[in-house]
Amino acid sequence: MDRPYLRPNGMVLDSADPRGLADFYQRLLGWQRRSDEPDWITLIPPDGGIGLSFQGEPHHVPPVWPANDGDPRMQVHLDVEVRDLAEAVAWAQEQGATVAAFQPQEDVRVMIDPAGHPFCLWQPES
Repeated sequence: MDRPYLRPNGMVLDSADPRGLADFYQRLLGWQRRSDEPDWITLIPPDGGIGLSFQGEPHHVPPVWPANDGDPRMQVHLDVEVRDLAEAVAWAQEQGATVAAFQPQEDVRVMIDPAGHPFCLWQPES
């Protein structure tokens, strides 16, 4: 059998407050909304890359970073490339993110979004 057409076109984050989480990422990234329903919001980048959706999940339990035995674990996270790491961290904090206590790398900052999802800001080597 030949492989059928398959192309990832988005990533979905669960949240008890999908609208609030979408608002956060819209401010953070500057992306526009493609869909806006009570329990499903999709943001799209201006260059047409993979979008980001937010799904209502009333029983969402934020992952713990870093996780210990028995903690809810992160299953996926966003990596966001930046040009100035300190500036990007300050911007993310202004939008509602927090800096994670554990930072495993010098050129990456693990941030926590308002729903508790970790995401990474990283600056490529010059």
